[in-house]
Amino acid sequence: MRTRGRRLLVTAVALLTAATALPAAAAERHAGQEHPSHGGLSAVIRYTEYGIPHIVAEDYANLGFGTGWAQAADQVCTLADGFVTLRGERSRWFGPAAAPDGSLSSASTNLSSDLYYRGVREAGTVEELLAEPAPRGPSRDVKDLMRGWAAGYNAWLSQNRVTDPACKGAAWVRPVTQVDVAARGFALAVLGGQGRAADGITAAQPPATATAAAAAAGTDDPDVKRTAVAARELFDTADMGSNAVAFSGASTANGRGLLLGNPHYPWQGGRRFWQVQQTIPGELNVQGGALLGTATVSIGHTARIAWSHTVATGVTLNLHQLTLDPADPTTYLVDGRPERMTRRDVTVGVRDGTPVTRTQWWTRYGPVVTTLGAQVPLPWTATTAYALNDPNAANLRAPDTALGFSRARDTAGVLAALTRTQGLPWVNTIAADSGGHTLFTQSQVLPRVTDELVQRCSTPLGRALYPSSGVAVLDGSRGDCALGGDPDAVQPGIFGPARMPVLKDAPYAENSNDSAWLANADRPLTGYERVFGTIGTQRSMRTRGAVEDVARMAARGRLTVRDLQAQQFANRVPAGDLVAADAARACAALPGGTATGSDGRAVDLSEACGVLRAWDRSMDTGSRGALFFDRFWRKLTATVPAARLWKVPFSAADPVRTPNTLDTSVPGFATALADTVTELRAAGIALDARLSTGQFVVRNGRRIPVPGGTESLGVWNKVEMPWNPAAGGYTEVTTGSSYIQAVGWDGGRCPVARTLLTYSQSSNPNSPHYSDQTRLFSGERWVTSRFCEKDILSSPGLRVVKVSDHR
Repeated sequence: MRTRGRRLLVTAVALLTAATALPAAAAERHAGQEHPSHGGLSAVIRYTEYGIPHIVAEDYANLGFGTGWAQAADQVCTLADGFVTLRGERSRWFGPAAAPDGSLSSASTNLSSDLYYRGVREAGTVEELLAEPAPRGPSRDVKDLMRGWAAGYNAWLSQNRVTDPACKGAAWVRPVTQVDVAARGFALAVLGGQGRAADGITAAQPPATATAAAAAAGTDDPDVKRTAVAARELFDTADMGSNAVAFSGASTANGRGLLLGNPHYPWQGGRRFWQVQQTIPGELNVQGGALLGTATVSIGHTARIAWSHTVATGVTLNLHQLTLDPADPTTYLVDGRPERMTRRDVTVGVRDGTPVTRTQWWTRYGPVVTTLGAQVPLPWTATTAYALNDPNAANLRAPDTALGFSRARDTAGVLAALTRTQGLPWVNTIAADSGGHTLFTQSQVLPRVTDELVQRCSTPLGRALYPSSGVAVLDGSRGDCALGGDPDAVQPGIFGPARMPVLKDAPYAENSNDSAWLANADRPLTGYERVFGTIGTQRSMRTRGAVEDVARMAARGRLTVRDLQAQQFANRVPAGDLVAADAARACAALPGGTATGSDGRAVDLSEACGVLRAWDRSMDTGSRGALFFDRFWRKLTATVPAARLWKVPFSAADPVRTPNTLDTSVPGFATALADTVTELRAAGIALDARLSTGQFVVRNGRRIPVPGGTESLGVWNKVEMPWNPAAGGYTEVTTGSSYIQAVGWDGGRCPVARTLLTYSQSSNPNSPHYSDQTRLFSGERWVTSRFCEKDILSSPGLRVVKVSDHR
């Protein structure tokens, strides 16, 4: 009866919406077009402004169907490209030497990506995880969502023509299965572990001969100090990042919570967000951003709660240093007993070439790996090899965590979902609810590497890497160096929920990709293991600026959603507040008003000094001097060591305000000024040009100015853009502000929510929703969330589609 009741409700929603919102001709067209087939899957999709779908279905399989259909309509080429990756077929279609987009692994070539993912597929890894009973494996509801998503994607392909030039007519756009959908979840889970090490896994080969191995032994050991520095840089989360802040009722105008989520994700490729509302009457009602290829909302809100995520500092992998049998480099010793590695031969088809077969080597700890990125070598010698442990390779639980959030009634329910499922691989969670509660937690899947275990079991390389980067290198020859387990953990070898850093009901809870320590500067979190992140260390410029801003907001109180909107687009430059005035004075005091550039030429700086002095310290599109400061600051910080940059060093007693006071006497200061003047003039950009002159994207031939700034500037509204002076400056965003939401409550039945998907809903240049929200982002404008029925029905652009697997 419950299912029949939901079916009637879904039908009623479709009829009511069509009758009240569509012109008569449109209603007739849709009514005759897409009635669901008997026994098949179907959903009602109601589109409002900016192409945002509101999907109503009677159960999870049908909801997945509508979600897969609607995602395909907007993003079919991006999705299809990702499924080529997951099948290990990039070399077949695009050539082995080309580089994938980096959304599903860090593989540097298609061949490396294919060897890894074909190996995953042939090993049946994803099928085994799907077969695990909940809570270790995915629930029935999640499996139904995945099955439905695949069916919806396939139905869209069979019933529509692809118009996106990126894959129009391409033979690699093919139907998918539930396993393909689950494989995408697996790929996202291992991004920080096996996915990061794909090159090192697929390239790992034993020494060619015993003689050669003996000759190489001892000569290829990693340079410990250099490797430690490289590992610290590799595991710095700032390249992608995010901001989020939750304000409790103590800080708000009406005693209810507020949440501002500002994830910084890629603008292109398969790790984009896609905006949706998902409704099963009486069961589920959630709106937000879903990662492409997934069937659940990753960051979003309901009628009562809102949450966001930030990339966490927890290191999701560890290494085991293997002691090898001197007679066989594919045999390793544990407590003196030999264990043979498992050999996996993987063959990949290659376009216009002979198939490539490569062997991968696996151990009780995981795959043998020879690099973690090009700068972290882990050579396989006659005596030593390294195996990578990634606990997220056994984690398909993230969709259940997301469903748990979507069903929660308050922040306590969010924390309960995290405790029950332990599904988040590499993010923190920040949440607020209509009751005025806040939550910050670094509840993520991490290898159970305790400081005590590291002290007892680290190898010499591990003793250098762990303090600097959180990467543990444990002695794999000792059974007593196993990771162990916590009794409350969902899977063996990870920390249980009781070990996670948690902050409840603080006036504000904020994170900008530093560790949990300063989620609230007045209530610092301590006591967690180093693998989670650092305590008492220097914070990034973005964290410092964010904590200053949100602490000031909380102290002022009486906050509303409008204050969140203002914070998102304040575009304040914390580095500019610290540096610009001193830099302008020192510039004006240079002898003769000139400085020598790195090319040895004298450069007149008189205009530059005035530009620095007059700059408004923001990265608004109309800000004059912003581009000059940006280029100057990048050059200065690239050439002057951080320890030489400031007169006042970092102090853990004052972590938000230190270090400070620029040391303008360092030789690189004047050189950076001179080089910036030379660079901008060579590019034909005036020193006092508006930011929009040199920071924009081009969509369908039209320039769209982009506000915000890079990581080192500390701007909340972060954007990362490669410098291309020949094209006019910064002309494309790689990562940055993506799905933004500002959410609160006013006591009514509907949340007060404003959203923005910065790169827009569709990647198809022929779509009307290819750049519409990008233009909003440029103008610092928002979309009013249409969450309740009355709001959906009142949308002036409402369009209703009933979709099914019946042609």
